[in-house]
Amino acid sequence: MLRLPKFELEEPATLDEALALFAEHGSDAMPIAGGTDLVPNMKHRLFEPKVVVSLARIEALTGIRVTSGGELEIGAMTTLADVARSSAVQERAPVLAQAASLIAGPQLRTMGTLGGNVMLDTRCQWYNQTHFWRTSLGYCLKKDGTECHVVQGGGKCVAAASNDTAPALMTLGATLVFQGPTPPGESKANLREIAIDALWKADGIVNKHTEPGEILTAIRIPAQAAGHRGAYGKLRDRGSIDFPLFGCAVRLDVGTDEAVTGADICAVALVARPSHVKRIEDELVGQRVGSDDFASAVGRVAELAYKQCRPMDNSPGDADYRREMVPVYVRRTLHAAAQGAGPVHHV
Repeated sequence: MLRLPKFELEEPATLDEALALFAEHGSDAMPIAGGTDLVPNMKHRLFEPKVVVSLARIEALTGIRVTSGGELEIGAMTTLADVARSSAVQERAPVLAQAASLIAGPQLRTMGTLGGNVMLDTRCQWYNQTHFWRTSLGYCLKKDGTECHVVQGGGKCVAAASNDTAPALMTLGATLVFQGPTPPGESKANLREIAIDALWKADGIVNKHTEPGEILTAIRIPAQAAGHRGAYGKLRDRGSIDFPLFGCAVRLDVGTDEAVTGADICAVALVARPSHVKRIEDELVGQRVGSDDFASAVGRVAELAYKQCRPMDNSPGDADYRREMVPVYVRRTLHAAAQGAGPVHHV
């Protein structure tokens, strides 16, 4: 049986109380949202915080609302289940609703949160194991060791970003709102807003640009172009529970004449940061959805993704198989977005 290490649990009722706890305990404290990832990681001794600060009682961190300007604002503690079934999200950001619906299984989506998924730690099959297993291996670059088992002789961790909602939010141009401790003598809240694209670093050990003691409070999604369509495709061994072996989010903006006016594809589960597939608008813009020319353009985009997306031996499963599935899932997800269909996943 895997047991949790000893820790103190704090359950603040307000954001200010939570921030004060992080200011007091510093690096000895960690936040817990739904706990679906942190608790297993603690059992594996990947993290051993002295203080765990639960955000579950902070009502200000939950909820989905649409602003007068058509912007979606989603509290970071809103559950993935609520995001997936929200009519506002389905209508204004279908790719996000689909991505949230494919995370883990129903029980975990009921506990897991959007903010927790955005802030998910990178994962690697050589890292996300029990302490006993990692001891026998001699550990790895990400935790306690000096050797990368993915890239022999490599000096940089390549643990993969595996958060399904991240590429979806990137295609939507989302902004993240963080709040940190208020500096001494200041009364104004210490807020920081950054584009989600600016969050990531190419570092599998710590892949986010965050400040000490700050908390992700909200995710803001701007109003999308008229004719916006989106879809999410997820490769995994089983039809539920699993993290992605490859994930791709698609955004298509389509005019009244069914011609594509804008497009984006973002991939995840490759390396430490989600990444946009480059030069796809050159192929898709101007093509009429459903035409032979559109189908040909989709094929060329799938080939671009195949060249740019190179899965590594950082996730379970054969890396060569995962790479061969990249163009398959890109094609399927592009067509699903064009048709306004549901998510693309293992069947």
